[in-house]
Formats: sequence, C-alpha cells, structure tokens
Amino acid sequence: MAKQPTKLTSGKPVKDSRAKLDKSAIMRFIAEHPERASKRDIARAFGVKGDHRAVLKDILHELTEEGYLSKNRKKLSRPDSMPSVTTLDITKRDDSGDLIGRPSAWRDPDGAAPAVLIHQSLSRARSGGAKSRSNNPVAGLGDRVLARISPNSHREGPAYVAKVMKVLSKKAASTMGIFRTEVENAGQAGGRVLPIDKRGKEYVISPDMTSDAKNGDLVEVESLHTSSLGLPRAKITAVIGSMGSEQAITMIAVHERGIPHIFPQAVLDAADSAEAANMDKREDWRDVPLITIDPATAKDHDDAVYAEMDTNPANEGGVILYVAIADVSYYVRPDSPMDREARIRGNSVYFPDRVIPMLPERISNDLCSLKEGVDRPALAAKISFSKEGRKISHSFHRIMMKSIASLSYDQAQSAIDGKPDEQAGTILESVLKPLWAAYEILKIGRTRRQPLELDLPERRIILNDKGMVDRIYVPDRLEAHKLIEECMIQANVAAAEALETKRQHLIYRVHEPPSLSKQETLREFLQTLDIPLAKGGNLRANHFNGILAAAKGKATEVMVNEMVLRSQSQAVYSPDNQGHFGLNLRKYAHFTSPIRRYADLIVHRALVGSHHLGQGGITPDEEAILDTIAGDISDFERRASGAERDTQDRLIAHYLADRIDGEFTGRIAGVTKAGLFVSLPEYGADGFIPISKLGTDYFIYHEAHQALVGDRSGLGFRLGDQVDVKLVEAIPLAGALRFDMLSKGEKIPMGARSFHKTKKGRKAGTRPPRKAKRRR
Repeated sequence: MAKQPTKLTSGKPVKDSRAKLDKSAIMRFIAEHPERASKRDIARAFGVKGDHRAVLKDILHELTEEGYLSKNRKKLSRPDSMPSVTTLDITKRDDSGDLIGRPSAWRDPDGAAPAVLIHQSLSRARSGGAKSRSNNPVAGLGDRVLARISPNSHREGPAYVAKVMKVLSKKAASTMGIFRTEVENAGQAGGRVLPIDKRGKEYVISPDMTSDAKNGDLVEVESLHTSSLGLPRAKITAVIGSMGSEQAITMIAVHERGIPHIFPQAVLDAADSAEAANMDKREDWRDVPLITIDPATAKDHDDAVYAEMDTNPANEGGVILYVAIADVSYYVRPDSPMDREARIRGNSVYFPDRVIPMLPERISNDLCSLKEGVDRPALAAKISFSKEGRKISHSFHRIMMKSIASLSYDQAQSAIDGKPDEQAGTILESVLKPLWAAYEILKIGRTRRQPLELDLPERRIILNDKGMVDRIYVPDRLEAHKLIEECMIQANVAAAEALETKRQHLIYRVHEPPSLSKQETLREFLQTLDIPLAKGGNLRANHFNGILAAAKGKATEVMVNEMVLRSQSQAVYSPDNQGHFGLNLRKYAHFTSPIRRYADLIVHRALVGSHHLGQGGITPDEEAILDTIAGDISDFERRASGAERDTQDRLIAHYLADRIDGEFTGRIAGVTKAGLFVSLPEYGADGFIPISKLGTDYFIYHEAHQALVGDRSGLGFRLGDQVDVKLVEAIPLAGALRFDMLSKGEKIPMGARSFHKTKKGRKAGTRPPRKAKRRR
C-alpha cells in the first residue's frame, strides 16, 4: 500500500512530533527564501532539532517524490521557480533589444523553461571606481552564462531577471556549416554538413537529426559521440537560413562571428521618431564653406573640412583648419535603446556587397549625414597651425552647418590637377586650393613627426549582379585621400588634448610599441640581411622607417615590409593613455566617425559634457565603466575585421574555383614548419602548400631566416620570395585554397650563425598574420 502524504498544520517551530510540521509552510518558506533553502536552513527556520531532523528529512523526501520540490545538490526549490544562481543559454533578443536567456538544464520535463531577462545596465557602483572587465562580463547571443536570478519587479516581460556573473562559454563558430542533401548517405534522406571554416569538419547527418533543414541551409550542429570509423556524425540544432543565394556568402561570416545585424523594433522606432536638431546651445556656422570629400559610393557623409589663412599677425603664414563631424551624440543618448544597440555592435562592418551599420539608416544616412545644402548639427574643431606645421591652438564648438558641396576623392583630385568638373570648378579657388595649401603645411609637421610609413595597398572587390566577384583592383592612393586622413588625425589629436585639459575621462586609441620578444625576432631576421636594429626598449617609428628605406628597391623589400608589419602591436581602445606608436603621437583619440565607431561617440559625449555644450554629454555611469567599454569595442573591432577578411576569402575562393590546375605567380606570405602560405597579389588571396609538396628533399625550418631549406640541396623558400604555383584545390565555403609548388627554390646562404632548426612536419600550420586594414 502506498504511503499517504502527511497532513501537517503548523508553520511554527516544533519540539515534539512530526505532526506539528506543515508542508505548506515549508513550501512557502522555500519560495520566499530561495537563497536559504537547504535542509539545514529549513531546520533552523522551523526550530527542528534532535530526532525531529529525521522527521523533516522524511517530509522533504515525500515532497520531492510527489513532485512538489526539486533538489539541486543541497538546495531545494519549487519546480516552477528559478534557483538564485544558475546557468543560462542566451537565445534571443526581445523587441526592446534586451537579451533573453533560458536555463541550460531545466528540471521540469513537462514544463517549458522560463524566459529570463539578461540585465546588462550601464549603471555601476561608483564607490570603488571603474572595475576591470573580468568583473563586469558582457554576454551576447549564443553564450552560456552563470547568472544571479531574481524576480522581475520593474518591468513587463519575463518573470525573472538575471545579472551575469561570468560568461562560461562563447558560441562556437566551428559548429556551423552548410547542409547538403544531394550527397548520398546510404540511400537515406539525411545528408552532410560541409564546414565553413578552414579547420572545420564534415559531418554526416542522419534523417532523424536534420531539424527539417533544407538543402543549402546554413545550420548549427552538435557533434555526437560515435565510432572513429568514417566521417563523424552530428545533429542539426538550429537552422539559421538559406544560403541558396550567392549574395548570402556575407551572411556566413555574420552568423559565424556572431555580429548583430537586425535592429530590434524599439531601436528602429526610436530612430524613426527622432526630430531634427535645433539651434539650442549651437553656434551658427552655416556661412562657413565646409565641404565633404568621400568615396564616390558613400551613402553617408560624417566629416566636413575647410581651411583658410590665419589673419592673426602673431601667426603670419599660418593656417586655420576647420573639421566638422556629425553630431551623433545629440540623437543617441546614453542608455537609450539606440545606445545599447550601438554598444553591442561597437562599429559598422563593411562587406563587398553590404554594410552592417552601427546605427539605423534614419540616423547614419539621414539626420547625421552632412548632406549638401542641408542644415545639419555637428561638433567642430577649429585648429590653428604655424607655417612650420606646428599646432598652436584648438577649440571645440557645437554648431549648425550647411555643406556647400559633396565631392568624391576623384573629383577633388582632378580639380586640383587642373581638370575640374562643373561642381568642383565653382569652389576650386575659394575652397579646394586653400585646403591643399593647408595640407602642404600639415605635411611639414607630419614629416617632422615621422609616423610609420608602411606601404599597405588595400584591394577592393567589385561584385556583379549575382553577388560574386567581377574584378579585384587596388585603387589609386590620391593626395586627396592623404589630405583628409591628415585632417582627421589632427582633429583626433586635438580632441584628446582638449579632454585632458578638462581632466575629463575618455577612451584613447592606443598603439603600443612592439614587444621586446617581437623586436628580438625581427632583429634576428634583419641580421640575416645585414640590416641593423638597435637593442633596447626605446625604439621609435622612425627606426622602422630606416629599415624600410634600407630595403627599398631591393629583392628583399616585400619580405622586410612583411616582417616589420608582423612586429607591430595591434591598436586597441583604452581609458589609459599609452600613446600611438605608429602615428608617433603622445595623445590620440578617435573623434571623427561617431556614425560608425562607438569609441568616437564616447569622445563626442565627453566633449559635450566637459565643454558644457548642451544635452547628450557623458554620464558618471559611463565614466565608471570606460575600461569595460574600451575592452568590448576592441573585441568587436577584431570581430568585424575577421568577418570582413573571411568574406573576402570565400568570395575569392569561389571566384577561383573554376580555375583548378591553373598556374599563378605569387609571393610567400608565411613560413611555418608545416609548409608555406602563398599570397596571390592580383587577387589578395592566399593558400597553403604542405611541406610534403615542396619536393623530394628533406626541408628544414629556419626561424631566423623565415625559410624552409632543403637539407641536401641547400635550395629553399623564404618569406617574400616570388614563386610559381598551381591551384589544386579550392573550397569556397571555407575560403580555402591549396597550391602545389612549381618553382625549384633558390640557394639561401645560411651564414656562420647557428639558427633554430625544426624537422619538417606533415600537417598544415596556422594561418599567418594577415595584412589587416590600417585601422588607426
């Protein structure tokens, strides 16, 4: 006969019998005190002692057996409630843009796991100042987190809110692939998932594990524990979308890298409801003949420039430069829906076929685009330079402006070169020539400063109407490009100095000197070419310029440029000023692109607040977490760079897929003990040659020489060498190319020094550092 549940009547402490304990009181106590719900806590609350502890144990066991309670280690809870601390999987965003998670392991098999609002407020306790990033983890879609749970008493929506304590695991990009049903699978209706990563695996999917995926869908898979024989097996856990369209190649990188690309409705509504700025707290600069100079395809114009001779007798021969930047801080206020979304994006991401913007188009392409002939709000820097190119003074202003012309780089350059079109011709004498005159003065200062002068051509991919590669080219580097770049650099310097003067916290753009270990690696390499590099930690950018000059015009020029590039640190954002090594500047902050970079928006808010320029200034809550914001947006910048690079690799691999067995001339872009990476300069692509495909000799890796050398012949290959290769494999979805070597190699003098040697390997190595866009 089944044991009958005990009917108990009192919730007060008991001293004598089991009959005095009340199940309902115990249940109520557990619900009200989830953080104190162990058997010991309950016994203490009800005054249970001695022999009656066994009575309480029996009652709790009955409640658990009857389904009224769930036990998690030593904690007890109601099945329909959440523990105070648990792990959550973040699965989506709600209409307000907030992240929503669900318990990773839900106890109740018959009930749906409850939704939990992930609380990631900018608000922080100010008593201890800014905390490190590790103490304020930022979670994203697909992450698994350890979180503290509490009832939601402040807003509609999920019944629970969570504060992230720790990000336990990030969404793994390696579990994504393209589902193909046309591949035979023992006559069944399953298929295979092809990898989208160069190091990814191909999986077999059984018919009952497809999650209704269709041929060509981009999917997420979870590996299954199967036999080591044959291809590994997996199940499809999520269908992201169809990759049937050729234009969808970009979306592989977007999902693989976890880049937010759909604006929540609350963000779009906020952008649509924004009204044009008024003249409150603004200076009227609509008579200043500011112009924009951008790529011909630009859809937004966020910076405008003008220059004139300085009429101050104390600065004879000097110039005044005006740089006006769209006033994004007026429209995007701290902790608003648009601000929260911009922060988790960090920056706009640029692909050959589209842009994933940081802000909705209503803001970036309309209200904050400095359109020709339209009143637009801006923050402006007015900077005076002496005739020797030294900055004398600067000031910042919140203005209303009206651009008198929107020119392309080619238009502006052609006008200066004596071939103006009708639009540029009307402002040639009044605007363009004074701008170029000011640039000549700025160049004097730049030459004296001697920034790092690496020659890094950026290739552009032009797509056809099907979204595939039509052609690849290197655009001309015009004086117009250099003029705008130097104007922006000077405005960025002025912004950093102005905020320091006001003792205002900000985010700097930091580029540290090369590490001592990288210096030593470069020094050993240069010694093989008889190029000296002094020891010590006080290297300046001009030391590297001397190295580049020593190699210019020689067969080793490309190789030296590659090694100097690899020796450099990566630029990041930081609230701590450590200078910008590459630009040879002591103070530098990004101010000139708040439409596409969150760092610039923070600098704008700092200027507005510290200079008392009206609404939209930086808040104390933001200042308290600048280190966290700086770390996050540095990560997001690397995420964007990786996605842009991956997309280019896939497009080019698709472009070359029908040229298998074709022969190409390339340059060695990386040397590892496993083989060579060869770059095709014409296409901006690179592929791998395993060491086993270099010839019949026994090849040895010489790290200092960055070379693989045949042990018997002495012939080998080293970084920067021009070689002929044959394309033997192209995997478009993974963006991977593999070559065979056609060149025979050259004699490489090893000298008297003893260099590190490593026996040849047979497995592919890791990708060498890529020539990234110069994000200053």
